[in-house]
Amino acid sequence: MSPTQTPLQAPLQTQTRYTISEVEARTGLTQHTLRWYERIGLMPHVDRSHSGQRRFTDKDLDWLGFVGKLRTTGMSVADMVRYAELVREGPHTADDRRELLERTRDEVRTRIAELTDALAVLDYKIDTYAMCTTVAGEGDRT
Repeated sequence: MSPTQTPLQAPLQTQTRYTISEVEARTGLTQHTLRWYERIGLMPHVDRSHSGQRRFTDKDLDWLGFVGKLRTTGMSVADMVRYAELVREGPHTADDRRELLERTRDEVRTRIAELTDALAVLDYKIDTYAMCTTVAGEGDRT
């Protein structure tokens, strides 16, 4: 709303609404998963049309993107639901949310270190086999 407009003169702000099929296509999450997320409290605020069909917003899509990142970290579903509950409870839970995310970050860093170590072992073995193949190939020429 511009400074010269009154609330009644402000342009109507419409928000894009997406069907569950459209959200499935945009996110790659199945309709079953989206319904399950809603059932367990991970997406409790999904609006419904007058006929009862789910209508997702851009904000819902953003939330699903964040949940996808949490899944990638290996966060448990229980912790994701707990995080969602804390968000709904309001700003006074910011410290609890931060602690949950910090704990998850620490776990991710530990996994990255473990994977980095495993990758180094794989690289060593691959290099060893490559050298064996090269040496064996040279021997065949004589």
